[in-house]
Amino acid sequence: MRTLPLPTGGEMPVLGLGTWRMGEVAGRRAAEVAAVREAIVLGYRLIDTAEMYGEGGAETVLGQAVGEALRAGDVRRDDLFIVSKVYPHNASRRGTREACERSLKRMGLDAIDLYLLHWRGSHPLSETVEAMHGLVADGRIAHWGVSNFDTDDMEELEGVIGSGPGCAANQVYLSLGERGPEFNLLPWLRERGMPLMAYSPIDQGALAGDDALGELAQRLGVTAAQLALAAVIARPGVVAIPKAVRSAHLKENLAAAELKLDAATLAELDRLHPPPRRKTPLAMI
Repeated sequence: MRTLPLPTGGEMPVLGLGTWRMGEVAGRRAAEVAAVREAIVLGYRLIDTAEMYGEGGAETVLGQAVGEALRAGDVRRDDLFIVSKVYPHNASRRGTREACERSLKRMGLDAIDLYLLHWRGSHPLSETVEAMHGLVADGRIAHWGVSNFDTDDMEELEGVIGSGPGCAANQVYLSLGERGPEFNLLPWLRERGMPLMAYSPIDQGALAGDDALGELAQRLGVTAAQLALAAVIARPGVVAIPKAVRSAHLKENLAAAELKLDAATLAELDRLHPPPRRKTPLAMI
């Protein structure tokens, strides 16, 4: 799996597994745990979650799956890159630390590899950053970052980081159908060597049914979903975290990381889904 370097040291796989909507229904838990376990066996090493997903339910699913995988010897903890997020209303100095400890307990982990502020809330960024610095210093998280931050938010954040460890990544909605961040946010992040983590990179599955994209994909011998996913991670500095539960989708997404798109294909994708020509508000799901 190709990786991207983090500005704070270390690296992150360019393709991972998202867990949004997991942990919401007790009757689906066994299947969701099995899906995360299978993802690890297949070779996924980046797994993204949040305290918001299922109000901690997704973290619990992830924790059970990772625990089983570690005990079975399927993977070493050091080979996994686990991402979680703090709710904005919890992101005070004290609240961030307490939320992190709850997440660690649900996942059965000693540390989170990357801990993100899920989106901006009422707590001053300076308080959240101070809390993140403390969690890094205490070894409870390895890196910290943000999610759903536009360029002006990132510029403001840059002004309050101070001498502590910097922001490692920004997770936003980016796909062929939602290319707004490519106008100025992605270039801003690239200048600083900061990965953009693309959530919903297949538009929650909608691009899998895009007829024009499907025709191009068929000529390449892949599926529309694979082509959409490959197009996202073909952009320098971008990581994608599609959610998948079915075995076929897990394998399909993983194979997309190996696709090499030539200039002609990228040009055709730009024709089908044009890049932005002006700044637009950051889309959120």
